[in-house]
Amino acid sequence: MKLIIVESPTKAKTISRFVGKDYKVVASYGHVRDLPKSKLGVDTEHDFEPTYVVSAEHKAKVKEIKDAAKKADTVLFATDEDREGEAISWHLAQILDEVPEKTQRITFHEITKEAITDALKHPRPLDMQQVDAQQARRILDRLVGYKLSPFLWRKVQRGLSAGRVQSVAVRLIVEREREILAFVPQEYWTIEGTFESTRGETFDGKLHALDGKTLDKMALGSQAAVDALLTRLREATYAISAVETKEKKASPPPPFITSTLQQEANRRLGFSAKQTMTLAQKLYETGLITYMRTDSVNLADKFLNDANAYVKEAFGPEYALDTPRRHKTKSKLAQEAHEAIRPTDPGRAPESLDTDLDPGQIKLYRLIWQRALATQMPDAKLLGTSVDVSGGNAMFRSTGQRVVFDGYLKLYPDQDKDKFLPELKEGEAAKTVTIDGKQHFTEPAARYSDATLVKAMEELGIGRPSTYAPTISTVIERGYVERDDKKRLLPSSIGMEVNDLLVKLFPDIVDYDFTARMENSLDNIAEGRMDWRPLISAFYGPFEITLGKKEQELEAEAQKEAEGVVCPECGKPMVVKRGRFGKFLACTAYPECKGTRQLPGEKKRAEPEPTDEKCPTCGAMMVKKVGRYGPFLSCSRYPECKTIKNIEKTVLDPNGQPVICPKCKQGQIVERMSKKGKVFFSCNRYPECDQAFWDRPTGTPCPSCGYPTLLAKGKSKLVCSNEGCGYKGERETEE
Repeated sequence: MKLIIVESPTKAKTISRFVGKDYKVVASYGHVRDLPKSKLGVDTEHDFEPTYVVSAEHKAKVKEIKDAAKKADTVLFATDEDREGEAISWHLAQILDEVPEKTQRITFHEITKEAITDALKHPRPLDMQQVDAQQARRILDRLVGYKLSPFLWRKVQRGLSAGRVQSVAVRLIVEREREILAFVPQEYWTIEGTFESTRGETFDGKLHALDGKTLDKMALGSQAAVDALLTRLREATYAISAVETKEKKASPPPPFITSTLQQEANRRLGFSAKQTMTLAQKLYETGLITYMRTDSVNLADKFLNDANAYVKEAFGPEYALDTPRRHKTKSKLAQEAHEAIRPTDPGRAPESLDTDLDPGQIKLYRLIWQRALATQMPDAKLLGTSVDVSGGNAMFRSTGQRVVFDGYLKLYPDQDKDKFLPELKEGEAAKTVTIDGKQHFTEPAARYSDATLVKAMEELGIGRPSTYAPTISTVIERGYVERDDKKRLLPSSIGMEVNDLLVKLFPDIVDYDFTARMENSLDNIAEGRMDWRPLISAFYGPFEITLGKKEQELEAEAQKEAEGVVCPECGKPMVVKRGRFGKFLACTAYPECKGTRQLPGEKKRAEPEPTDEKCPTCGAMMVKKVGRYGPFLSCSRYPECKTIKNIEKTVLDPNGQPVICPKCKQGQIVERMSKKGKVFFSCNRYPECDQAFWDRPTGTPCPSCGYPTLLAKGKSKLVCSNEGCGYKGERETEE
């Protein structure tokens, strides 16, 4: 018997359909080993040797895999074909005492019978260069997170954390917000007219030139300037002075890579980056699409031929190409051995899967299927038209276009392609219907959406296909970034404070070029051009020195704030401490003396805030207070009446929508506090619905059974809420 080890149970189930009875397929449920949570886990004195431990939640799974391996003649490691997948295989091989050079590793870009059969014929050893690149990233992130986070606790507030790539993403969002806040709108006006042809057809035009001079955007800066023109323009007689038509072509965009899939799914479907990757993972594991973490636009010859045959049959020979269209990857860092994201079978139309997939999956599959097949369809032919309407030394211009031959647009439509103009002839009279001035104001750049942030990170070389979605998810979950009412990314006050501190004290950590160079170095490790230990050493030496200096400066600054202040209880000197509500002064004789006082210049604790809610016990009005666990409602008659009430906080899914109760399907999951001060999550329809969880629901369905997943304690693992499932997966995040 041969044992095949994969990451997910869905992937295991799919592969089991393609192999015979001589094979057993088991899932590791992601990483089974990692750096320990309770300590650094990296020996900075001995060449940065990492210490890995099997997590408690994976011990039973590891025992199951070990028992299966003992009964197997051969163990095949079939994890994903990227650095993370290679590292998972290496960790499993280490646990099973497999020698890396003799380890049988199989990879495939798609989970189909043909691909699995071919992979089984060509096993290879572990790629230790890929493993080293993953280890280097993990260790770098641990050093930054573990060393820098306590500094943030002392300087800003407890519970904060710093990450190498996430901090740069926050900086992008903060700088965009500052750009928006500093923007000063400028007023400008346009003059727009509606005209009627001799056949009664109307069309619109915008004032383009006046007295022989072309007007730029800001030419009309006030209503007074516009009003002075309107009378003259309305009284003029107009005629068509020029008609120009030009045929042009529109080529289909290249097939999806990870970043463009996230961008287009966000733009067309409103999906967050994390939501897109979760759905794509499911489609990959069920064998419907190729691997979704890629930066190459290559397409396999077999797909090109099959797509051509499908297009010819489904749409007619005029929609098929004589020779396949191949796109060239623009990025110098792309791994050309990989393929773009495409359907595994072009003949499997989305309509045939409606009953097999949930709504989100079918939408994403349709987008991938349409985009991939559209690349093998001809260019669209467009007829662009420009019409000039002149009179009274003024010229209005109207532009439009129409689709002459839809080509690829038949499958991958673009709603902006058609803007019709009536058929007009030069010299023809044009009757004025309306001419009006319209006020406008210049606008700042928009806040980043998931799509535009991914694009910015890609252009700057920050992160790689596997890191975009987890980075956005992490900065939101840690409270540095929020979503506004348009689901765009808005920095929180704490996010701005942390960013400003890092930019000031640790500029390299949040420097765009430095982070991009680090990504290039990780690529060099993966390709065997660099050793990982010197890279870590070159980073950590200066980082440790800078951190030590800043710690000393912070301590000196804190003590200066307390200089000359004595304890009101015993008269001894006081020192600055930091608690749940910020900095305060504490007696140096603690614990014998527990005297404290407010730090000069620090804001006082907020006074109770009146509310419209009545106390359910005595009928007095409730007030809003802030305690050690956050805001809560308290009776205004306290201490005579000690009634308190939690303020419900709705739990949101990765797309910023409330998580719906999985039990009653009506209520929303809210965050609450138990009588013992422990956070839990329950339906807001209690007591009608008694659904409750100790772990935070994510709003993301379990890839194995579809039940809601929970973010396990420690915030690093996803678990299924269905007790009979047992799914445990890696949370996509960065240290």
